[in-house]
Amino acid sequence: MILACRQLQKSYGIDVILENITFHLEEREKAAIVGVNGAGKTTLFRILTGETGADSGEFYLKKEASVGYLAQSQKIESDRTIYEEMLSVFDKIIETEQKLREMENELGALSGQKLTEKMEEYAALQHDFEQKDGYSYQSRLKGVLKGLGFAESDFSRPLNQLSGGQKTRVYLGKLLLSQPDLLLLDEPTNHLDIASIEWLEDFLRSYSGAVLIISHDRYFLDRIVTKVIEIEHKKSTVYQGNYSFYSQQKEISREIQQKAYDMQQKEIRHQEEVIRTLRSFNREKSIKRAESREKALGKMERIDRPDTLPEQMRLTLTPLITSGNDVLHAEGLSKTYGGQCIFRNTSFDVKRSEKVAIIGPNGVGKSTLFKMLLKEVPQDSGLIRFGTNVHVGYYDQEQQKLEEAKTIFDEIADTYPTLTAGQIRNVLAAFVFTNDDVFKPISALSGGEKGRVSLAKIMLSKANLLMLDEPTNHLDMFSKEVLESALNRYEGTVIYISHDRYFINKTAEKILELTPEGMIQYHGNYDYYLEKKAERARNEAEKAKENPQKNSPRPTAPISDTKNDWLKQKEQQAAERKLANKIAKLEQEIEETESAIAQADEDMAAAGTDYAKAQEIFTEKSKLEEKLQELYTQWEKLNT
Repeated sequence: MILACRQLQKSYGIDVILENITFHLEEREKAAIVGVNGAGKTTLFRILTGETGADSGEFYLKKEASVGYLAQSQKIESDRTIYEEMLSVFDKIIETEQKLREMENELGALSGQKLTEKMEEYAALQHDFEQKDGYSYQSRLKGVLKGLGFAESDFSRPLNQLSGGQKTRVYLGKLLLSQPDLLLLDEPTNHLDIASIEWLEDFLRSYSGAVLIISHDRYFLDRIVTKVIEIEHKKSTVYQGNYSFYSQQKEISREIQQKAYDMQQKEIRHQEEVIRTLRSFNREKSIKRAESREKALGKMERIDRPDTLPEQMRLTLTPLITSGNDVLHAEGLSKTYGGQCIFRNTSFDVKRSEKVAIIGPNGVGKSTLFKMLLKEVPQDSGLIRFGTNVHVGYYDQEQQKLEEAKTIFDEIADTYPTLTAGQIRNVLAAFVFTNDDVFKPISALSGGEKGRVSLAKIMLSKANLLMLDEPTNHLDMFSKEVLESALNRYEGTVIYISHDRYFINKTAEKILELTPEGMIQYHGNYDYYLEKKAERARNEAEKAKENPQKNSPRPTAPISDTKNDWLKQKEQQAAERKLANKIAKLEQEIEETESAIAQADEDMAAAGTDYAKAQEIFTEKSKLEEKLQELYTQWEKLNT
């Protein structure tokens, strides 16, 4: 065990942040801290690093264990370059290397006993150098920098010219290279693109130390952690498993607790009614029976009412009017900045009701493309055409559409002047802004709060085309789930930019991968995209093996739009041939699953107060309901 926390508590004045935090972490274990924004996750990290003290409770850290902490933002002020800053991690190895070179120069001038002694000293120092991977530190450094999204041309850039996000990436790289026994990472994926996040996942999975992560990236957590520590209502609950297991188990546990509580309350009310009836008879026997029941009721071990869930935003997206079937046509778009081509030959179409995700590495021009579509930035070449009756609602990841000097209330009131004060309050309450919170200035809001204000404005716009630039940034997990559900119910069209693979998987029907040479289309969600990417890579590897001279010198070109159309047509033809058979199999499986759920309901009723049996049946029923929902989703897609 490397870390153990026992009943940690922390308050600021009368505001209790943490009340009962208890968990432990084994060596090499990877775990996540989850909870809504403001739950106290970062406060816990500050306690563990000694940045602040706990009011009570204690935590144990293994003796001489080293701790590395990545905060959400870093203040690195230095004239050193990125490479020089990273190199500072290896100061001791570099000193040893220099000493070895000096000793090599000395050896030539020695003989006899002195040479023997110096050779022994040299051999010992060289062994220590090898043990610390001294011969590979430069390649490791470059590998980490490239993995975190820095090109070799960036290595010589001074730190004082970097953005906050780039500085955080440099600091993360230093932490990973220093290899502490315990890594505390607070939102490590915030400034990474998908390729860098995948690299970080691979790095952390094979990391020799323990890792404790605060993150809202559910896909990231699913691939790394084997334990989830939830902070809710100031207390901690530990779940063994990844994020998806935690999410399912939490829902099952809460429903079982609620049912057990409701059943006991029903029994208590029944007994109290019987006691009142017996007393009303006013006979000695009935009074004794009433007293006996009262004693039994008093000895009953009461089940606590389950804590209410943290308040969540309520989002409903409804287009005012229906657009034409052709929502957006883009053809041959290109953009150059400072003589450098960002992208070119970019063409795509979006149809009504499609949910489209645009992905690609940082710097490829995704936000620039959005601004082109919104006529905020001119294209160098190409055509953009919106369809009939298209009304756009835009979500800006930087929240630049919000006026910092205004209050939340005024931001809504000035944008939608026909709304009454009561209507504005009702809307803001749906986004968890109540009482005097509505009068907070925009400038005082967190990133997540600004995001909720922007989503409220979009909801009120009743747009039929939503263009969302990183909509899940700064949202907690519960808010992301609300947004996912709202988008999946939305009857309009959605185009969004996102690095959130879990979100893409849940909402996208088509993925557009932006590359410098154009757009590659994938007709499916993120898992489908990964499958097709892997398939293409295998095909290209096989071709290269068959004809290495022909294939090796040529860089892989993005699939042209014509080839995309052909591939789409071939996939569609194959799908149509199998459609009837798939639908028949699905319908049979749906019928069988519904029968199994009905049987589970009967079995639960028969279980009565046998809570262990009821829980076992309920767990199985929940799995069946999830399966049924998935079957219906598949059936709807096949019948669309």
